[in-house]
Amino acid sequence: MKNDVIGRCIGETSLTNVSFVSKEMPKMGEYVTLKYDNKIILGMIESLVRGSVALNNDIYDPNTIERIKNIEGDDYYIKGNVKILGDIDYLKIPRTPAPPGTEIKLASSDVLDKIFRFKDGLKLGHLISNEDVEVNLNINKMVSRHLAILAMTGAGKSNTVSVIIDGLLANGGCPLIFDMHSEYVGADFPNGEVNKIDPIVNPLYLEFSEILQLANITGKSFVQERYFRKAFNLAKEELRKGTESSHDFIYSIRSRLESWYSDEETYNPKERNTIMDVINKLDDMDSKYSNLFNSNSANILSKIKLGMANIIDLGQVDENTAEVLVAHVLRTALKSRKNYVHGDKKALSFPVFFVLEEAHILAPNSRNTKCKYWVSRVAREGRKFGLGLCLVSQSPKSVDPDALSQANNMIILRLVEPKDQRHVQSASESLSDDLVNQLPSLNIGEALVLGLMTKVPTLVKIDEFKGRVVGDDIDVLDQWRQYKKDKEEELERQKAESRALDGYY
Repeated sequence: MKNDVIGRCIGETSLTNVSFVSKEMPKMGEYVTLKYDNKIILGMIESLVRGSVALNNDIYDPNTIERIKNIEGDDYYIKGNVKILGDIDYLKIPRTPAPPGTEIKLASSDVLDKIFRFKDGLKLGHLISNEDVEVNLNINKMVSRHLAILAMTGAGKSNTVSVIIDGLLANGGCPLIFDMHSEYVGADFPNGEVNKIDPIVNPLYLEFSEILQLANITGKSFVQERYFRKAFNLAKEELRKGTESSHDFIYSIRSRLESWYSDEETYNPKERNTIMDVINKLDDMDSKYSNLFNSNSANILSKIKLGMANIIDLGQVDENTAEVLVAHVLRTALKSRKNYVHGDKKALSFPVFFVLEEAHILAPNSRNTKCKYWVSRVAREGRKFGLGLCLVSQSPKSVDPDALSQANNMIILRLVEPKDQRHVQSASESLSDDLVNQLPSLNIGEALVLGLMTKVPTLVKIDEFKGRVVGDDIDVLDQWRQYKKDKEEELERQKAESRALDGYY
């Protein structure tokens, strides 16, 4: 492309968009510059079409098309649309539109470096349109204004999360991952170690509503809830005082309920039946969740370590337990950070960036849960107290729109489902129709990045994570073959043992 000029503006232009024609084919997402009013303006190519004046839509005979093509050759034009991003110095939108006929040039690597590379940035990858230009993210803006990583299954979410976590560790950060599928527990991060946190809570730090969810006392069971609350508070008070050395908190609650059930003078048959219903639900909870409680365990926040990849392994618990644990951690973290800001030096003393895998489960669009409530609370209030959220999901349409709209930064990998696209677009003011139309065409590991953590929307080829993460699809054929091989070897071993025994006798 001579002098890097790819075309000229045509038709009516606006402050934010210009159309252009060209004889050379640029790339979608490529950055360009326009010079007018003594300023150099940066823009991004958002749409492209190729056409021919001679071979127009009014021709219906293939033979005619062939004859015209033989005469005209490869005579076609390129039309496109450029979104104006602002001047190259301050990225301020110009006050006047570009004059028709203005040259449009490819942006130089020097200009792009100035936009995408900056001090203390987190390196995410490089421009799809220019491998020489690396893309950095503003960590402060990413953490304080929250992030959503959205993509269809297999598009590269786990790799993206791993690159971000490792980038935070390189800057001494504190990520905490709610690991729904045990993908990161055995990860090998080049810039920091993994700090595995077992999914265990001290009941002293639980709210009644949290344990109520585990006991499955819901709806209109007000009387059951009253008895359960009374027993819960009494047991908790005894543990606080230290007058009771019970290591089994559930047993402590149950003993009080049983004493009331046995008191025929105080409680009538109907009340005693209700108490027995609570005891039965408590037993059911005990059989499911007894490993969750430990009265001798420290506050879970005290186990978080700065400069390490803190991971709560939720791969072996059900969704109900995961919701309770995530809600508990977010609630206590927000309370602790508020206390620290107001002078409590024993509270959580450093910012934390929470990564919520399977965000459509933890903050669902279809139902109200305590977990969703606390996700939304942290999304709204967390930036004031140094708590950031990263919502990760392969089903954006199933994520609570309020929580998603609070994520002022997005990394969107390949998205094909139209409902997912519309849901994401409704949550982001920066996502235009032209950018949405590019999402299905992204390759694995390619993403649209937008928000406050980057100066302008951009298409990025995300770096390949060099460490080890269990997030890829398993090799099904290999596992079948290995299983068959193991069975055959076991059969041969048994036959050899049998022959040896026959020879012995």
